[in-house]
Amino acid sequence: MSEEDSNDQPLPLVAHLTELRDRLLRALLAVLIVFIALFPFANEIYTFVSEPLRALLPEGASMIATEVASPFLTPFKLTLFTAIFLAIPYVLFQVWSFIAPGMYRHEKRLAIPLLVSSVALFYAGAAFAYFVVFPLIFAFFTSVGPEDITIMTDINRYLDFVLKLFFAFGLAFEIPIAAVILIWAGITTADELARKRPYIIVGCFIFGMLLTPPDVISQSLLAIPMWILFEFGVFFGRIMERRSARNAASSGS
Repeated sequence: MSEEDSNDQPLPLVAHLTELRDRLLRALLAVLIVFIALFPFANEIYTFVSEPLRALLPEGASMIATEVASPFLTPFKLTLFTAIFLAIPYVLFQVWSFIAPGMYRHEKRLAIPLLVSSVALFYAGAAFAYFVVFPLIFAFFTSVGPEDITIMTDINRYLDFVLKLFFAFGLAFEIPIAAVILIWAGITTADELARKRPYIIVGCFIFGMLLTPPDVISQSLLAIPMWILFEFGVFFGRIMERRSARNAASSGS
């Protein structure tokens, strides 16, 4: 092997690493740009996120900050998470641009709809949590306490609580994507998933019990959509299996 050939061999790996670095920098830059654009509205963003609780507080009650830096750090943290949340499509586009050249054409045809659907479902889960779940669980929490107790929620504790629920519902709404990927990869089939339906339903309620407050309403509001989304995943998995079978039959003939 000549010296020139030995010097040329590492170049593809170096090129891939350089492209990976560039993609990561672009993703981080996108998050930074969105964060800088949103930071002047940090307090307004926190006001919007805390509205489901503040609307239910008794007259004269308010949210409080128990730490000196909380009035600054809490909106700062929320704005950073909001920037990441809004930049997810561009970040995933950078990931896709990096891995797409190594994929087959039929893999790309499936991956693009899955990628778009996963982003849309995550946003749908977060919106469901904010507009449906938050009003119900906060109404429950503010109504079960003793009458002589004044509710004064810490702003940082509230943010940690809602971020956990945003993530839980966003992740739960990815169930159809997970089911389709498992079927596509050959790990399982739609019929096998359907036969495991009773265990899936129990698992949904256990998942809801672990990730939501200890009341039946909020647990059901997470478990029932997860069950419905699982059924959607099985449905689209069957469609994908039929399409794959037709393609295999046509190519065999």
